Amino acid sequence: MLGPVILAASRSDKMRRFVSAAPGTKQVVARFIAGEGVDQVVPIIADAADKGLEVTLDVVGEDITTVEQSHAARDAYLELIERLKDLGLGTKAEMSVKLSMFGQALEGGHELALANVRPVVEAAAAIGTTVTLDAEDHTTLDSMFAIHEELRKEFPQTGCVIQSYLFRTEADARRLAAAGSRVRIVKGAYKEPAEVAYQDKAEIDKAYVRIMRILMEGDGYPMIGSHDPRLISIAQELGRRAGRKLDEYEFQMLYGIRSDEHLRLAAEGHRMRVYTAYGTDWYGYFMRRLAEKPANLLFFGRSILTKG
Repeated sequence: MLGPVILAASRSDKMRRFVSAAPGTKQVVARFIAGEGVDQVVPIIADAADKGLEVTLDVVGEDITTVEQSHAARDAYLELIERLKDLGLGTKAEMSVKLSMFGQALEGGHELALANVRPVVEAAAAIGTTVTLDAEDHTTLDSMFAIHEELRKEFPQTGCVIQSYLFRTEADARRLAAAGSRVRIVKGAYKEPAEVAYQDKAEIDKAYVRIMRILMEGDGYPMIGSHDPRLISIAQELGRRAGRKLDEYEFQMLYGIRSDEHLRLAAEGHRMRVYTAYGTDWYGYFMRRLAEKPANLLFFGRSILTKG
C-alpha cells in the first residue's frame, strides 16, 4: 500500500526538497493548486460562479513553527476576504482553514489558534460567507471541536469537518447533526494508527455511509466531500429518503479532480462546491492528494519521466 508511505513522506523535509526539485513537479502541482496568490485564484472563483459552482478556499500551509507565521496565515485569509468583498464574490466563496496553520501546535496553541481564526470568521461573516474548520490528525480534533463550539456561539454558521476513517466520528456526527450546523464529511487523509482508525478501505466506506445517514437524518446541513461515484449516488438516495431538497445539502470536490462531475451535479440542481487550494506552501496538501488516489501518483511519475 503506497498511501501510508506517501503520507509519511508528507512530513519529511528531505522528501519535500526532492519533490520540490523534481522536473515534473510544477506541472502536477498546478493540477491541484490554483495558484500562488490571490490574484491567480480570483479569476477561478469568478469562472466557477459563472458555471453555477461555489468554492471553498484554502490558503495552503501547515506545521508552522512561530507565532509570527500564525499571524501571517491569519493575514493571508483577511487579504483574501477583502478581495472577495471588493469583487462582490463573498456569497460564492467560503473559507476552509487548518488550525495548525494558525498556531494550534505551538505553546498555548489552542488559545492562539482561536485568537487568530476569530477575526477571519468575523470578516467572512461581514461579507456574507463563512469559514469551515478542516480536520487534521486525530490528536488535534478535541481542540478543533472546542474552537468550533466557541465560534458558533457568535457565528453559528461556522462549519467543521469529520473523517469517516476515525472510530470516534459516528459519535461526533450525532453530536454535530443539530439545527444550524454545517458539517463536511470526508474519508480522511492523514496517517492514523489502527488504535483510532479503520485501515481497510471497505470499512472506511461503510463508516462513511453510516455517518452520511446520521447527517442526512439530522437537522444540520451536510456537506458531502467525495469523488466516489458510488458514495455520491448513496448520498443522493439518503437525501431523498430524509426528505431533503437539493439545496439542503451539498457536494464538495477538489479543484482539478472530476471537473465534469462538478458541472453535472450543478446542472442537476445540486449545490456543488469546489475545494480550491492556493499558496506557496503546497507540499503537505499535494502529498495527501497523491496518497488518496494511485492514479494521481502515476500522473506525477509520468510527468517526472517526461520532463526529465
